[in-house]
Amino acid sequence: MAKLKQLFSPKDMTEGTPWKRIVEFSIPMLIGNIAQQFYNTADSIVVGRYVGDNALAAVGSAGPILNLLLVLFVGISVGAGIMVSQYFGAKEREKLSRTIGVCITLTAIASIIIMIIGPLVTRPLLSLLNTPSTIIDWCEDYLVIIFVGIAGFAYYNILSGILRGLGDSLSALVFLLVSTVLNVGLDIWFVAGLNMGVAGVALATAIAQAISAVLCFIKLMRMNSTFDLNLKMLKLDKKYTSKLIKLGLPSGITQAIFSLAMIVVQSLTNSFGEMVIAANVIIMRVDGFAMMPNFSFGAAMTTYAGQNIGAKKLDRVVKGTKDGTRIAVIVSTVITILILIFGKYIMAVFTDTKELVDLSMSMMRILAVGYIAVAVTQSLSGVMRGAGDTMTPMWISLITTIILRVPTAYGIAYLTRSAAYPTGRPESTFISLLVSWTMGAVITLIFYQRGNWRKKGFAGKA
Repeated sequence: MAKLKQLFSPKDMTEGTPWKRIVEFSIPMLIGNIAQQFYNTADSIVVGRYVGDNALAAVGSAGPILNLLLVLFVGISVGAGIMVSQYFGAKEREKLSRTIGVCITLTAIASIIIMIIGPLVTRPLLSLLNTPSTIIDWCEDYLVIIFVGIAGFAYYNILSGILRGLGDSLSALVFLLVSTVLNVGLDIWFVAGLNMGVAGVALATAIAQAISAVLCFIKLMRMNSTFDLNLKMLKLDKKYTSKLIKLGLPSGITQAIFSLAMIVVQSLTNSFGEMVIAANVIIMRVDGFAMMPNFSFGAAMTTYAGQNIGAKKLDRVVKGTKDGTRIAVIVSTVITILILIFGKYIMAVFTDTKELVDLSMSMMRILAVGYIAVAVTQSLSGVMRGAGDTMTPMWISLITTIILRVPTAYGIAYLTRSAAYPTGRPESTFISLLVSWTMGAVITLIFYQRGNWRKKGFAGKA
């Protein structure tokens, strides 16, 4: 019983063998990220199988707009993770408690804002993106339901981020697994049983996310040996609010940059027609799973670096960075090989349309090698963020996305126009993504080696 309790308690990553601590933390996160990816994947499989390929395209086309309006939560979550890990590593209980309280209050405010703004801007944004008339109503239904139920998504991501900052990635995993199973069950019931269509998968997702958020909150309430959570701590303290926003805003802006780029590129994708839109959805679902190890190691490196920076153990940070990046690259290489061998069978799960499967696989081959580059970017960016340097990853994202990806996508599309492809070849969007990923890894490595991130730690300071 004692060992079981220890598994679900905060973990001190400032002691022990660096690579073992990173792997121990990463495995539950990886499983959790895979489970979270099942939210969107289950939606896509269910609507693709029970409603049709156009419904599949509708769910996918809603993604860029959804991501754009979630940047507030990304900022809060990243800022929270950095502050929690550094204060936990420095053993500063008061500052840790106030940080967690401020995060909970800010999340409530951000949720209300999105609940009001989201449904109002959904239709205009979909029209702006030239969303085909055959799927625009389904897109709108999906997004409005998600935005109205946004508090569950927001609180799960913020509270699980706090748990991870404390070194407890296992509790967040268990809660997510419970809600994922529920989400899949509700998807099938609402869509196949009640014929609710795209709206059914959105409602299932909102309910499941709310339950995972409640479970995270209950867990935090029971961790009073590590920090204090009461009405006093929930008050918006100017010092902690500004610090959280300062740390989280660059990551929020980074997410906004990605989302805006996706929206601009989605407009190009939409011009290729429903078949390419549906193929893009399938690829992004497979891509989501392929990216999971990279995101998991990136988040692990943020917590690891944060705790050790807080404990003033810089040498340990450098050693762990080498170990963590090496492991991430090996894992991504294996995944890339598996995608190239078995990708076609995975894509056939989403649709029975052979042409759609073949098109998706041909595009996926373009992206595959890029996952190894992203492993480097995520690991090193995670270290910089954990140290408190969130600006550098933001600028790198801006350069690789705005300056490289978007112009490359439209440039290739323009140059490949023909009678068969009046708006250009659809490969353009995927080639541009590969270029931005590769350059991102190179630039991130250069800035990591320059070492400005070493001076950004704030725990232990007045």
